[in-house]
Amino acid sequence: MEYAIPRPLRLPVSPEEWQLRARACLAPGTYDYLAGAAGSEDAKIRDEEAFRQWRIVPRFLQDVAKRDLSVKVLGVTFPAPVLLAPIGRQALFHPEAEAASARAAASLGVPFILGTESSRSIEEVAAVMGDAVRWFQLYPPKSFEVAESFIRRAEASGYSAIVITVDRPLEGWQEPDLRNAYFPIMFPHAVTNFITDPVFMAGIPKRYYADHSYILNEVFRIFYNPAFTWRGLSRLRNITRLPILLKGILHPVDAEQALAAGADGIVVSNHSGRQLDGTISALEALPSVCERIRGRIPVLMDSGIRRGADVMKALALGASAVLVGRLYVYALSVAGEVGVTRVVSDLIAELDISMANAGICSVSGLNSSLLVRST
Repeated sequence: MEYAIPRPLRLPVSPEEWQLRARACLAPGTYDYLAGAAGSEDAKIRDEEAFRQWRIVPRFLQDVAKRDLSVKVLGVTFPAPVLLAPIGRQALFHPEAEAASARAAASLGVPFILGTESSRSIEEVAAVMGDAVRWFQLYPPKSFEVAESFIRRAEASGYSAIVITVDRPLEGWQEPDLRNAYFPIMFPHAVTNFITDPVFMAGIPKRYYADHSYILNEVFRIFYNPAFTWRGLSRLRNITRLPILLKGILHPVDAEQALAAGADGIVVSNHSGRQLDGTISALEALPSVCERIRGRIPVLMDSGIRRGADVMKALALGASAVLVGRLYVYALSVAGEVGVTRVVSDLIAELDISMANAGICSVSGLNSSLLVRST
């Protein structure tokens, strides 16, 4: 399909430009929180470097006059192999927050994944998306009852999958946030889904309803759940018929165990380097996970996606589709909904052109024979 690049002009084009403009727009602490990663930021750097270790070997004299970027994931056909990753607290970056990002996704026909820590509620985001595809991302809290309530609200609001993030038992050691004394989990921007949840609020004494400090402390008390295990996943699996994807898988043994536990999909991700310094990159982990899964469930990938060629490489190495995160939030910071629409449509347009120039006319034609490892 064809994608019109939205105007106005003079918006950035390259990912690097979007990031620079976002840095100029945001307060230093907010920008560092968005752009930063754990420890030395080695994992974040590795995510992007890993793409450069694979080179595309194009085939020419192929008929690429018509291209098909569509993919089918969980039985649903999307116009392009791109989803918007769950990024929390988007009111930190733009006043319209997730509403702007969700509208942009809906306008392009790409799925939007709403985060647990969103600044707009499950119901608010559903309302602005109409019938567009949306998934809900869950950080499993210590309270099973609150987790179940979140899932029930997502079901009632037309979300079609649950993405359970499993790679953050605790918040990573993020030196920029420590240096800036910037801790967004304690901001009201992060707790909208809690303060709009009847089960969570039922546990708050009424005399504290207007006490934001008390409520934030209660959220913080149950939010991190380092005791969450495969047994907890089984409990969540048993309460919903929605597909469940596990986000944060890097080890093939965990991928096999996810399949055995009833997961309907996997997102290979190292959380863009935000949680554990020195991890393997998502792209490096992708082939071994795909080899273990052998097509039995979809394997998506995020962390480090910046350009159309990156998307091609991820798909050629086995991903069913990719998620983009920081990239669209940089654009949100600069130009709101218009920025998100622009950066995602540019990414899809670049993918389209890159596939044609590599001699590939459909996503199904992308495989490892297209790539060689750089020495």
